[in-house]
Amino acid sequence: MTFIHYGGKFYRLVHPRPTVIIGTLCEDGRVNLMPASWNMPISEEPETIGVSVYKETFTYRCLKFHPYATINVPGPELLDLTYSLGSVSGKDVDKVKKFNVELVESEKINVPGMAKAIAIYETRIYNQIDVGECTLFVFEVLKSKVRDGITNQSGLDLRKTNLLLHGSGKIFHYVDKSMLSARELE
Repeated sequence: MTFIHYGGKFYRLVHPRPTVIIGTLCEDGRVNLMPASWNMPISEEPETIGVSVYKETFTYRCLKFHPYATINVPGPELLDLTYSLGSVSGKDVDKVKKFNVELVESEKINVPGMAKAIAIYETRIYNQIDVGECTLFVFEVLKSKVRDGITNQSGLDLRKTNLLLHGSGKIFHYVDKSMLSARELE
C-alpha cells in the first residue's frame, strides 16, 4: 500500500464530521446560534462534550460572558438553516430573528434550544483548553433530550432521522442507513 502527501487542509481527512449548533446567551441578551463540526463526546463520568470554537467568533465572546449553552443536533430538515447560521456572524445579525428560528425553553439552564433539533443537550462549561487559534470548550451535560420515536438501543434510528455531517463549505453528507456489525478477530 502506498501513501502520498496530502496537500489540502489536514482536517479534511477526518471529515465529514457530525454538526451541532451551539446556542449561547450573549451580553445584549440575544441568543446566538453557531454550527460547529469540530465536536466530540469527551467523558461519561462526568458526561461531557467538547466543541472547538475559534477565538475570533461572536460565539466565543458569548461563551466567555455566559457559561451555559445548548448543543442542538440538527437533522436533515435543518440543512439550509445550518449552513445559513454558519454564513453570518451573530455580531452583525440577530440570527434567531433573521432566520426565524423557533426556540424551546430549557429545563436546567436559561439558554433555549432549537425546537426543530432532533436532540438538545443543556450544558455548562466544565473546562476550557486554549489550543492555537481555538479554545476547546468542554461542556458538562446537565440534561439531554431527544425527539420522541427516533431512537433505538444503538442511539438514533437512522431509518427515522439522520445526522448532518459537514464536509466543507456548503457540502454536507448523511449517514448511510445500513448497519455493519464487526466480527471479532481471533
